Amino acid sequence: MSTPHIRTSRRTLLAFLGATVVAAPLLTTQLAGAAPVPAAASGLDDPAKKEIAMKLVSSAENSSLDWKAQYGYIEDIGDGRGYTAGIIGFCSGTGDMLDLVELYADRVPGNVLAKYLPALRDVDGSDSHDGLDPGFPGDWAKAARDAAFQQAQNDERDRVYFNPAVKQGKADGVGTLGQFTYYDAIVMHGNGSDGTSFGGIRKRALGRAKPPSQGGAEVAWLNAFLDARVWAMKQEEAHSDTSRVDTAQRVFLDKGNLNLDPPLDWKVYGDSYHIG
Repeated sequence: MSTPHIRTSRRTLLAFLGATVVAAPLLTTQLAGAAPVPAAASGLDDPAKKEIAMKLVSSAENSSLDWKAQYGYIEDIGDGRGYTAGIIGFCSGTGDMLDLVELYADRVPGNVLAKYLPALRDVDGSDSHDGLDPGFPGDWAKAARDAAFQQAQNDERDRVYFNPAVKQGKADGVGTLGQFTYYDAIVMHGNGSDGTSFGGIRKRALGRAKPPSQGGAEVAWLNAFLDARVWAMKQEEAHSDTSRVDTAQRVFLDKGNLNLDPPLDWKVYGDSYHIG
Protein backbone atom coordinates (compact mmCIF):
# COMPACT_ATOMS: atom_id res chain seq x y z
CA MET A 1 0.00 0.00 0.00
CA SER A 2 1.44 3.35 -1.02
CA THR A 3 2.15 6.08 1.46
CA PRO A 4 -0.25 9.05 1.08
CA HIS A 5 1.48 11.89 -0.70
CA ILE A 6 1.75 15.29 0.97
CA ARG A 7 0.14 17.71 -1.44
CA THR A 8 2.70 19.99 -3.08
CA SER A 9 0.99 20.95 -6.33
CA ARG A 10 -0.53 24.40 -6.25
CA ARG A 11 -1.23 27.08 -8.77
CA THR A 12 0.26 30.54 -8.82
CA LEU A 13 -1.54 33.39 -7.06
CA LEU A 14 -4.78 34.17 -8.83
CA ALA A 15 -4.30 37.91 -8.97
CA PHE A 16 -5.12 37.68 -12.66
CA LEU A 17 -7.94 35.18 -12.25
CA GLY A 18 -10.32 37.48 -14.03
CA ALA A 19 -8.27 37.26 -17.23
CA THR A 20 -10.29 35.34 -19.79
CA VAL A 21 -8.90 32.55 -21.89
CA VAL A 22 -8.41 33.63 -25.49
CA ALA A 23 -10.66 31.44 -27.54
CA ALA A 24 -10.94 31.19 -31.29
CA PRO A 25 -14.37 32.23 -32.58
CA LEU A 26 -16.76 29.37 -33.14
CA LEU A 27 -18.73 29.60 -36.38
CA THR A 28 -22.30 28.32 -36.21
CA THR A 29 -25.25 28.41 -38.56
CA GLN A 30 -28.87 28.33 -37.55
CA LEU A 31 -32.10 28.49 -39.50
CA ALA A 32 -34.08 31.66 -38.97
CA GLY A 33 -36.67 31.19 -36.29
CA ALA A 34 -35.32 27.83 -35.18
CA ALA A 35 -34.87 27.25 -31.48
CA PRO A 36 -31.20 26.97 -30.46
CA VAL A 37 -30.07 23.39 -29.89
CA PRO A 38 -27.87 22.85 -26.82
CA ALA A 39 -24.38 21.69 -27.72
CA ALA A 40 -23.83 18.04 -26.94
CA ALA A 41 -20.96 17.06 -24.69
CA SER A 42 -18.24 15.92 -27.06
CA GLY A 43 -15.10 15.94 -24.99
CA LEU A 44 -14.07 16.23 -21.37
CA ASP A 45 -17.55 17.53 -20.53
CA ASP A 46 -19.04 14.13 -21.33
CA PRO A 47 -20.07 12.88 -17.85
CA ALA A 48 -17.97 9.72 -18.04
CA LYS A 49 -14.90 11.65 -19.20
CA LYS A 50 -15.42 14.32 -16.56
CA GLU A 51 -15.44 11.62 -13.89
CA ILE A 52 -12.10 10.38 -15.24
CA ALA A 53 -10.75 13.93 -15.12
CA MET A 54 -11.78 14.30 -11.49
CA LYS A 55 -10.01 11.06 -10.60
CA LEU A 56 -6.84 12.01 -12.49
CA VAL A 57 -6.58 15.37 -10.74
CA SER A 58 -7.36 13.79 -7.36
CA SER A 59 -4.54 11.30 -7.85
CA ALA A 60 -2.13 14.24 -8.09
CA GLU A 61 -3.75 16.54 -5.55
CA ASN A 62 -4.81 13.98 -2.93
CA SER A 63 -3.07 10.67 -3.76
CA SER A 64 -6.52 9.12 -4.15
CA LEU A 65 -9.01 8.43 -6.92
CA ASP A 66 -11.88 9.13 -4.51
CA TRP A 67 -12.28 12.80 -5.33
CA LYS A 68 -15.67 13.00 -3.61
CA ALA A 69 -13.97 12.25 -0.30
CA GLN A 70 -12.07 15.54 -0.55
CA TYR A 71 -14.87 18.05 0.15
CA GLY A 72 -13.73 18.20 3.78
CA TYR A 73 -10.00 18.21 3.09
CA ILE A 74 -8.16 21.23 4.55
CA GLU A 75 -4.57 21.93 5.54
CA ASP A 76 -1.79 24.47 5.15
CA ILE A 77 0.77 22.69 2.97
CA GLY A 78 3.37 25.42 3.47
CA ASP A 79 3.35 26.75 -0.08
CA GLY A 80 2.65 30.37 0.83
CA ARG A 81 -1.02 30.22 -0.10
CA GLY A 82 -2.54 29.73 3.34
CA TYR A 83 -5.13 27.00 3.73
CA THR A 84 -5.68 24.61 0.83
CA ALA A 85 -9.04 22.84 0.90
CA GLY A 86 -11.78 21.02 -0.92
CA ILE A 87 -12.06 19.01 -4.10
CA ILE A 88 -9.85 21.27 -6.21
CA GLY A 89 -7.59 22.87 -3.61
CA PHE A 90 -9.30 26.21 -2.99
CA CYS A 91 -6.80 28.47 -1.21
CA SER A 92 -7.33 31.17 1.39
CA GLY A 93 -4.50 33.15 -0.16
CA THR A 94 -5.56 33.06 -3.81
CA GLY A 95 -9.13 34.35 -3.81
CA ASP A 96 -10.91 31.21 -4.98
CA MET A 97 -11.69 30.08 -1.43
CA LEU A 98 -13.17 33.49 -0.70
CA ASP A 99 -15.35 33.26 -3.83
CA LEU A 100 -16.51 29.80 -2.78
CA VAL A 101 -17.45 30.81 0.76
CA GLU A 102 -19.26 33.90 -0.56
CA LEU A 103 -21.26 31.69 -2.91
CA TYR A 104 -22.12 29.34 -0.05
CA ALA A 105 -23.18 32.28 2.11
CA ASP A 106 -25.45 33.53 -0.67
CA ARG A 107 -27.10 30.13 -0.95
CA VAL A 108 -27.18 29.27 2.76
CA PRO A 109 -27.17 32.49 4.82
CA GLY A 110 -25.74 32.10 8.30
CA ASN A 111 -23.89 28.89 7.50
CA VAL A 112 -20.97 27.79 9.68
CA LEU A 113 -18.37 29.42 7.40
CA ALA A 114 -20.09 32.76 6.85
CA LYS A 115 -18.53 34.30 9.96
CA TYR A 116 -15.07 33.87 8.41
CA LEU A 117 -15.78 36.04 5.37
CA PRO A 118 -14.16 39.19 6.83
CA ALA A 119 -11.02 37.22 7.70
CA LEU A 120 -10.90 35.58 4.27
CA ARG A 121 -11.05 38.99 2.65
CA ASP A 122 -8.24 40.22 4.91
CA VAL A 123 -5.89 37.27 4.25
CA ASP A 124 -6.50 37.13 0.49
CA GLY A 125 -3.12 37.36 -1.23
CA SER A 126 -1.14 36.10 1.75
CA ASP A 127 -0.43 32.95 3.74
CA SER A 128 -1.88 34.41 6.94
CA HIS A 129 -4.33 32.54 9.16
CA ASP A 130 -5.37 35.71 11.00
CA GLY A 131 -9.01 35.49 11.96
CA LEU A 132 -9.25 31.88 10.75
CA ASP A 133 -7.55 29.97 13.55
CA PRO A 134 -8.36 27.96 15.50
CA GLY A 135 -11.89 27.21 14.34
CA PHE A 136 -11.80 27.41 10.55
CA PRO A 137 -10.52 23.89 9.72
CA GLY A 138 -13.10 22.24 11.97
CA ASP A 139 -15.91 24.38 10.62
CA TRP A 140 -14.82 23.64 7.04
CA ALA A 141 -15.14 19.93 7.84
CA LYS A 142 -18.61 20.53 9.27
CA ALA A 143 -19.68 22.51 6.20
CA ALA A 144 -18.39 19.73 3.93
CA ARG A 145 -21.16 17.46 5.23
CA ASP A 146 -23.74 19.90 3.80
CA ALA A 147 -24.88 18.97 0.29
CA ALA A 148 -25.25 22.68 -0.48
CA PHE A 149 -21.56 23.28 0.26
CA GLN A 150 -20.56 20.27 -1.81
CA GLN A 151 -22.59 21.65 -4.71
CA ALA A 152 -20.99 25.07 -4.27
CA GLN A 153 -17.56 23.43 -4.55
CA ASN A 154 -18.66 21.62 -7.70
CA ASP A 155 -20.02 24.81 -9.22
CA GLU A 156 -16.94 26.91 -8.46
CA ARG A 157 -14.67 24.15 -9.76
CA ASP A 158 -16.61 24.24 -13.03
CA ARG A 159 -16.83 28.00 -13.31
CA VAL A 160 -13.21 28.80 -12.53
CA TYR A 161 -11.32 25.75 -13.81
CA PHE A 162 -13.22 23.08 -15.71
CA ASN A 163 -15.44 25.08 -18.06
CA PRO A 164 -12.72 27.51 -19.21
CA ALA A 165 -10.39 24.58 -19.93
CA VAL A 166 -12.98 22.72 -22.01
CA LYS A 167 -13.98 25.89 -23.85
CA GLN A 168 -10.40 26.72 -24.78
CA GLY A 169 -9.64 23.12 -25.69
CA LYS A 170 -12.57 22.94 -28.08
CA ALA A 171 -11.63 26.31 -29.56
CA ASP A 172 -8.09 25.02 -30.14
CA GLY A 173 -9.46 21.88 -31.77
CA VAL A 174 -8.05 19.40 -29.26
CA GLY A 175 -9.88 16.33 -28.04
CA THR A 176 -10.58 14.95 -24.61
CA LEU A 177 -6.95 14.42 -23.57
CA GLY A 178 -6.00 17.90 -24.72
CA GLN A 179 -8.89 19.42 -22.80
CA PHE A 180 -7.71 17.53 -19.74
CA THR A 181 -4.14 18.83 -20.09
CA TYR A 182 -5.62 22.35 -20.12
CA TYR A 183 -7.78 21.62 -17.08
CA ASP A 184 -4.94 20.20 -15.03
CA ALA A 185 -2.78 23.19 -15.95
CA ILE A 186 -5.45 25.68 -14.87
CA VAL A 187 -5.96 23.80 -11.59
CA MET A 188 -2.28 24.11 -10.74
CA HIS A 189 -1.28 27.42 -12.31
CA GLY A 190 -4.46 29.47 -12.51
CA ASN A 191 -6.21 30.91 -15.53
CA GLY A 192 -4.11 34.07 -15.71
CA SER A 193 -1.95 35.67 -18.35
CA ASP A 194 1.44 35.88 -16.64
CA GLY A 195 4.27 33.62 -17.78
CA THR A 196 3.60 30.71 -15.45
CA SER A 197 -0.21 30.79 -15.56
CA PHE A 198 -2.28 28.97 -18.16
CA GLY A 199 -2.25 31.87 -20.59
CA GLY A 200 1.53 32.13 -20.40
CA ILE A 201 1.97 28.38 -20.83
CA ARG A 202 -0.25 28.38 -23.92
CA LYS A 203 1.59 31.39 -25.33
CA ARG A 204 4.93 29.64 -24.82
CA ALA A 205 3.60 26.57 -26.65
CA LEU A 206 2.41 28.75 -29.52
CA GLY A 207 6.04 29.73 -30.06
CA ARG A 208 6.79 26.12 -30.97
CA ALA A 209 3.66 24.67 -32.53
CA LYS A 210 0.14 25.41 -33.72
CA PRO A 211 -3.08 23.93 -32.34
CA PRO A 212 -5.32 21.98 -34.72
CA SER A 213 -7.62 24.99 -35.10
CA GLN A 214 -4.67 26.79 -36.72
CA GLY A 215 -3.68 23.88 -38.94
CA GLY A 216 -1.28 22.14 -36.56
CA ALA A 217 -1.07 18.46 -35.69
CA GLU A 218 -2.76 17.62 -32.39
CA VAL A 219 0.02 15.41 -31.01
CA ALA A 220 2.72 17.96 -31.85
CA TRP A 221 0.68 20.74 -30.26
CA LEU A 222 0.03 18.81 -27.06
CA ASN A 223 3.71 17.87 -26.77
CA ALA A 224 4.60 21.56 -27.09
CA PHE A 225 1.98 22.47 -24.50
CA LEU A 226 3.22 19.85 -22.04
CA ASP A 227 6.81 20.99 -22.58
CA ALA A 228 5.74 24.53 -21.74
CA ARG A 229 3.81 23.24 -18.72
CA VAL A 230 6.86 21.41 -17.38
CA TRP A 231 8.93 24.57 -17.79
CA ALA A 232 6.34 26.54 -15.81
CA MET A 233 6.24 23.91 -13.06
CA LYS A 234 10.00 24.05 -12.64
CA GLN A 235 9.88 27.78 -11.97
CA GLU A 236 8.50 27.07 -8.49
CA GLU A 237 9.93 24.63 -5.96
CA ALA A 238 6.47 23.41 -4.91
CA HIS A 239 5.89 22.21 -8.47
CA SER A 240 9.34 20.78 -9.17
CA ASP A 241 8.04 17.19 -9.30
CA THR A 242 6.61 17.02 -12.81
CA SER A 243 5.39 13.42 -12.67
CA ARG A 244 1.74 14.43 -13.14
CA VAL A 245 2.88 15.32 -16.66
CA ASP A 246 5.80 12.95 -17.25
CA THR A 247 4.29 9.69 -16.01
CA ALA A 248 0.62 10.49 -16.51
CA GLN A 249 -0.47 12.89 -19.27
CA ARG A 250 2.59 12.21 -21.43
CA VAL A 251 1.97 8.46 -21.12
CA PHE A 252 -1.54 8.85 -22.53
CA LEU A 253 -0.25 11.10 -25.31
CA ASP A 254 2.59 8.75 -26.28
CA LYS A 255 0.05 5.94 -26.58
CA GLY A 256 -2.05 8.08 -28.89
CA ASN A 257 -4.99 7.98 -26.48
CA LEU A 258 -6.33 11.37 -27.49
CA ASN A 259 -9.85 10.42 -26.39
CA LEU A 260 -8.68 9.46 -22.86
CA ASP A 261 -10.31 6.06 -23.17
CA PRO A 262 -9.88 3.52 -20.35
CA PRO A 263 -8.14 1.39 -19.35
CA LEU A 264 -5.74 4.03 -18.06
CA ASP A 265 -2.57 3.34 -16.11
CA TRP A 266 -0.35 6.11 -14.78
CA LYS A 267 1.90 7.18 -11.93
CA VAL A 268 2.06 10.36 -9.86
CA TYR A 269 4.84 10.94 -7.32
CA GLY A 270 5.79 7.27 -7.79
CA ASP A 271 2.35 5.91 -6.86
CA SER A 272 0.55 3.78 -9.46
CA TYR A 273 -3.12 4.23 -10.44
CA HIS A 274 -5.54 2.45 -12.73
CA ILE A 275 -8.95 3.15 -14.22
CA GLY A 276 -10.46 0.10 -15.91
